[in-house]
Amino acid sequence: MATSEDVVDDAAGRTAPVRPAVLRGQGPAVAVIAVGGAIGALARYGAGLLWGTAPEAFPWTTLLVNVVGCAVIGVFLVVITEARPAHPLLRPFFGTGVLGGFTTFSTYAVDIRRLLEAGRLGPGLAYLGLTLLGALGAVWAAAVLTRRLLRRGPGAGAR
Repeated sequence: MATSEDVVDDAAGRTAPVRPAVLRGQGPAVAVIAVGGAIGALARYGAGLLWGTAPEAFPWTTLLVNVVGCAVIGVFLVVITEARPAHPLLRPFFGTGVLGGFTTFSTYAVDIRRLLEAGRLGPGLAYLGLTLLGALGAVWAAAVLTRRLLRRGPGAGAR
């Protein structure tokens, strides 16, 4: 097994470090995830600016961002896995990058801790449950609805 310190001699006698096998060929995926993550994080930041939440208030913005992001991933994954082939970098760009940067489960954890440390057990537990149920429900409902719409197909009309 090669390590990052191994070297390879080429025909001209030059040596170069060998990249670990796990990193070979991953540059494009890492790049699109990074770009997508920046876009998603900017969108989340924009949501926070448009609908700011005071530190002592219930974190509605983070809850909404996480539920909306989960609904979008439900639609996205159904479309790219069941409806139409997608470019191999679309899933890492949009699914991992954009939606990973947009949703913010680290802030969710910090918000719960903040509420609990402030002695707001009820709101903290409500937020914990609402986010979990909202996120799971959103991804499930969006996937089911998307599948139904795709089965109907274009021009099928209302049934």
